[in-house]
Amino acid sequence: MKKEKIILTGDRPTGRLHLGHYVGSLKRRVELQNSGEFDKIYIEIADSQAITDNSHNLDKVRQNVIEVALDYLACGIDPEKTTIFVQSQIPELCELTFYYLNLVTLSRLERNPTIKEEIKLRGFQNSIPAGFLTYPVSQAADITLFDATDVPVGEDQLPMLEQTREIVRTFNRLYDEVLVEPEARIPENDICSRLPGLDGKAKMSKSLGNCIYLSDSEEEIKKKVMGMYTDPDHLRVEDPGKVEGNTVFTYLDAFCKEEHFEKYLPEYKNLDELKDHYKRGGLGDVKIKKFLNEILQEELAPIRKRREEYQKDIRKVYQILEEGSKKAREAGSKKIEEVKKAIGINYFEDQDLINSHVEKYNK
Repeated sequence: MKKEKIILTGDRPTGRLHLGHYVGSLKRRVELQNSGEFDKIYIEIADSQAITDNSHNLDKVRQNVIEVALDYLACGIDPEKTTIFVQSQIPELCELTFYYLNLVTLSRLERNPTIKEEIKLRGFQNSIPAGFLTYPVSQAADITLFDATDVPVGEDQLPMLEQTREIVRTFNRLYDEVLVEPEARIPENDICSRLPGLDGKAKMSKSLGNCIYLSDSEEEIKKKVMGMYTDPDHLRVEDPGKVEGNTVFTYLDAFCKEEHFEKYLPEYKNLDELKDHYKRGGLGDVKIKKFLNEILQEELAPIRKRREEYQKDIRKVYQILEEGSKKAREAGSKKIEEVKKAIGINYFEDQDLINSHVEKYNK
């Protein structure tokens, strides 16, 4: 029998989704959804994981579940092809996480590079919430409960996926080979793996406030683009400029296509010509920012329009989430029974165990 190809991916509902999410995963998810390559696709709104570092502000998570759902639908995630579900509505995920915690040491969790970076970013120091530290274990449960074979991730998430693979190998060795070891699907464009923020100092992040959101208005996008970090030494148009570390050019690397030049900047054939002119001097920041703005407006206009349509019927969006969560739970309940049988804690279904005790005490 042919092995099913299954995708599992998702986002934490701590705010609206931004360009970093879009180029890093969302755009690719839509392409994979429409490729016909996969038998099942699950996209999770990871509210339980969001609570691990937002327990003091649960309304932030509650309010953003619908915002993330709207962004998914606006980008082209189709609930007829993709199961969109809410993590907290699948109790089997908590149960599976609990079993996996016995297969991972505290020191291994503390060595996870992604977790170390996130702990530093949030300033937890020695006051790390246990739930946040065990985030990779929860993620492993998300992936394996649905037998995911492929997980679209950025390069910064590869250590998390490797931890999942370790858990799968340990479980299968100790108990029975019932878990699928997933593979990573990383963006083909390296720039898309870690799009920098508008300030050029870090990756685009909701918490740092350096984002262009998918739901931003045309005016908001233009204002943000025109205020982007470029080359601080490029003070006059005639000055030579640096392309490396220049946020505008990084975004052009991620979004620009040759046909954009014919539409918006016909005096150049391609991005290499534009970069060469900037490096030798004679090309101002305003001009390249206006060019980037045109490109982003073209990319985001249809997304914004679809979002506005879904916003007119929020009850329907909640219905999509409820139906997707029910479907996900049906799949998860079957898998958790398989896991419990492998571990040997399916006491009431294990007739061999029951019969052995009957024989033992009825001799």
